[in-house]
Amino acid sequence: MSAPPILFIHAFPLDRTMWRHQLVSPALAGWNRIAPDLRGAGAWSVPDPPDAYSMARYSEDLVQVLDARDIRQAIVCGLSMGGYILFELLRRHAGRVRAAILCNTKATPDSPDAKRDRNAMAALAQKDGARAVADKLLPKLLSRATFAAQAQVVAEVREIIERAPVPGIVGALRALRDRPDSTPMLGSIRVPVLVLAGDDDQIAPAAGMQEMARAIPGAQFALIPTAGHLAPLEQPTTTSAALADFVAGLR
Repeated sequence: MSAPPILFIHAFPLDRTMWRHQLVSPALAGWNRIAPDLRGAGAWSVPDPPDAYSMARYSEDLVQVLDARDIRQAIVCGLSMGGYILFELLRRHAGRVRAAILCNTKATPDSPDAKRDRNAMAALAQKDGARAVADKLLPKLLSRATFAAQAQVVAEVREIIERAPVPGIVGALRALRDRPDSTPMLGSIRVPVLVLAGDDDQIAPAAGMQEMARAIPGAQFALIPTAGHLAPLEQPTTTSAALADFVAGLR
């Protein structure tokens, strides 16, 4: 294809199926869309040890995905942890990123309290399994409107988390805990950027995401109404339309 493909990077502790609406959306017809599972998630079958996980390692895995398809450049769309990995791609492999879409994410590293929470969740996963992680995370991942009116989305997200392999959960938590601060690089990003936020996101609040967009030269900002941290699943039509509007300007 003459246009670069769109590489979707999923959130923790989900898998590639969180992008299922965008992969078939008519709004994105004509674009080659790729949504791989990250190591330790979904179809990734080998349970790597915890020290095999880092934002750098995830980014190298994705470069291998692109290389295997003979793709030189991609529009990269990352949500939450996927956004942290996108920052790592920009840091390590900027030439492979044609444009960046930062969804429901942030540039700042974990605070000391957040690091302790990651350790506690890893211990919880090892003790009680993925279902306990779902119980802990679900109230934070989805908007109040989603809980009130979209029971099927709540059930879908729970199912995705509960099937996540525990080694992958623990490894991802280590990578999240130890990720670098990407704030200093915001002003030096030179590719087109869309920052996409949910208006009821408890994890990456919209105000902080708008501030991040202001720090990136020329970045666009889009707010998805009645969406929490998982806008592509909670409001798929609106999210896909926002993505389509952005990538249309890149042709």
